[in-house]
Amino acid sequence: MIFDFGMVLSSEPDQAAHAELLRLSGIPAEQLDSLYWKYRHAYDEGALSGLSYWRQIASDAGLTLDEARIAELAECDARMWTTANPAMVHWALTLKASGLRIAILSNIGDVVQISLERHLRWVADFDVRVWSHQLRLAKPDPAIYAYTLRELGVAPAEALFIDDREVNIESARAMGIRAIHFTGIAALKEELLALGLAAQVPLPDEAAASAGIDHRQV
Repeated sequence: MIFDFGMVLSSEPDQAAHAELLRLSGIPAEQLDSLYWKYRHAYDEGALSGLSYWRQIASDAGLTLDEARIAELAECDARMWTTANPAMVHWALTLKASGLRIAILSNIGDVVQISLERHLRWVADFDVRVWSHQLRLAKPDPAIYAYTLRELGVAPAEALFIDDREVNIESARAMGIRAIHFTGIAALKEELLALGLAAQVPLPDEAAASAGIDHRQV
């Protein structure tokens, strides 16, 4: 089982951290959103580090920020994504306990990765963790899926991939990987049933949100 991190194993971005990004940068919300996503893929695939990513955003916004403020922005950005979707985390760990190998395949930058591994203890329980910036590859590039399969030691048809972005799902399917576009627990359960997997794997359960996985384990 291969899981995306953002908006699958994680919950919605932390809004307090987002508000802090706006305060620290002084960039209006609409402009910050535009610049944030303009360079995000370059950050995720390792072409930019967390610090150079925020320097680029500041430069485009016409700001001169010192290195301490740039570092604050990078750390605050990481905190924004350091959240958990308790039901999905619980399900993933239940799958592992049932004998399946589980992996995270995430488009992620260096500072965000450090934050996740430092604060979310359950991340270390995944058998394979593929962070895009380390490979200088990012979804939907087929090479990053091939790398993940090799690390898991499985053929494409033996894997199931779950991601919240349709373009990533399409790329996985083109390689012969079964894939589910994640929109929520209820829809995921329906997809698993439709694939005939209910007899093979435990199904996810939203009630598991109270099963001991905190929104943020610090």
